[in-house]
Amino acid sequence: MDTGLRGQRALITGGGTGIGLGIALALAAEGVDVVIASRHSQSKALARIKSRGVRAYWVEADVSTEVGVVRMVVEAERHLGGVDLYVNNAAGTWHEAITRLTLASWERTLATNLTACSIACREVGRRMIVSGHGSILVVGSTAAHVPLYGESSYRVSKAGLKALVEVVAIELAPYSIRVNLLTPGGFLTALTKNLPRRQMGGQNIPLRRLGRVEELGNAAAFLLSDRLSSYTTGAELVVDGGFRLRPMNVLTDRQIRAMNSIKSARS
Repeated sequence: MDTGLRGQRALITGGGTGIGLGIALALAAEGVDVVIASRHSQSKALARIKSRGVRAYWVEADVSTEVGVVRMVVEAERHLGGVDLYVNNAAGTWHEAITRLTLASWERTLATNLTACSIACREVGRRMIVSGHGSILVVGSTAAHVPLYGESSYRVSKAGLKALVEVVAIELAPYSIRVNLLTPGGFLTALTKNLPRRQMGGQNIPLRRLGRVEELGNAAAFLLSDRLSSYTTGAELVVDGGFRLRPMNVLTDRQIRAMNSIKSARS
């Protein structure tokens, strides 16, 4: 099915690895020129994207700062001549139990995962209003649906993305700019590869396997496409193999007390 995306220009944060790269490759296969933004050079990823016959560029960006986000959008516009599609995918995790929570970790998580998205939506939104079209896709997480020990700041940041998407969607709707949320479950990426296997999936996922990043790429192309999703905005598409439906592994009282040990936290 033709998505109608050919010839459009996309900016993808965290687009050099994992989910971001999966989305970049899916869009490139549809004829979309791509800028991937990350903190480190992504020559191998660029080569894979260009092999689809499109233009591809990398811009260095630290999205945890407003200056970094603004510069990223300016650089993407300089490379491509404009931005028709924006994918907010970059995220970070700095997990701490609540009794060990540090302000530095809390602020870093929200700056990277939530504030960055807000500033980027401001910047690309302004440009899309001028150009008269555009589509924004925010990558969330089933972390917003199921609590897990030690992840208060991460889960707050991901839950905040849903609220942000809904507000941005209604504010940009008069300009025919659509804004949607893509929510992955258990996917094997650089961010999740070191998590305990019992947490990531196995028999706890109803479809009995981790997701493949190309499956998210297809979902992203669907939501970004005005041809396929012209009446969809402010919506959330969960792609998780039923991950959010799994029975949660509950820690014992002893494990929770060890995690929140005041003595250990002060040592």
